[in-house]
Amino acid sequence: MSRPASRARWLIAAALLVACAHIARAQTTTVILVRHAEKAAEPASDPALTAAGEQRARDLAELARAAGVTAIITTQFARTRATAQPLASALALTPQVIDARGATHAQDVASAVRAHAGGVVLVVGHSNTIPAIIAALGAPPPPPICDPEYDNVYIVTVPPSGAARVIRARYGAPTPAPASCGAMK
Repeated sequence: MSRPASRARWLIAAALLVACAHIARAQTTTVILVRHAEKAAEPASDPALTAAGEQRARDLAELARAAGVTAIITTQFARTRATAQPLASALALTPQVIDARGATHAQDVASAVRAHAGGVVLVVGHSNTIPAIIAALGAPPPPPICDPEYDNVYIVTVPPSGAARVIRARYGAPTPAPASCGAMK
């Protein structure tokens, strides 16, 4: 592992621990949001993860294992379920699946997160759903996530009252910075 990647992991872990420390005091909910890991090109309707995506899923499990995750939310697609699977297996959690095709998907995920008040929830979504979910949780949405970007991790703290806050970091192997966003999924 490179020195910058190691340092980034420690910074993310520290941010997660600080966020988790607030849970006991104020029933703040901590939400870790990621886009699914790298996906294969075929089948276009529901591709599996590539080898790089499988490694990123293991990196996510390593990163989030000590964060005290109490619930996992994915979509119905194989790529989100496979991204969450290493952590779900390690923690013996069954992910809650929320259909991504509905017009109220972001609100449905936010409602599911709120059902775990005071917990730490991992949400694995898509480039076109993560910003909307962050906004539905009450935090400022991030810029669009471009198609080749897979290394973003967003940590949203949702207090019982007041504004939610978001921290963006990176995990796993760096993905190239796109010149411009193309089709996102």
